[in-house]
Amino acid sequence: MQAYDALPRPLRAWLAKAALPWSPACCRRIWAKARAAGASPDDILDRLDRAEQKTLSRDRFSLPAMSRASLTDQQDQRQ
Repeated sequence: MQAYDALPRPLRAWLAKAALPWSPACCRRIWAKARAAGASPDDILDRLDRAEQKTLSRDRFSLPAMSRASLTDQQDQRQ
């Protein structure tokens, strides 16, 4: 819990709503590296959002993947 509490406020807020179980240590490393490279907090949070969405889209049990599978099944039935 101390690792979570030590995160910057915007990162804690993002982590609290994240769909995946990100570790505070991993998020802290991403944050520190991006800040050192000059990224703004909003840029970093956008980057984390994109990474999470990419990971979720690869998961065959995720909602987007299931929606695509359902759509494909419907199209196959029509043919």
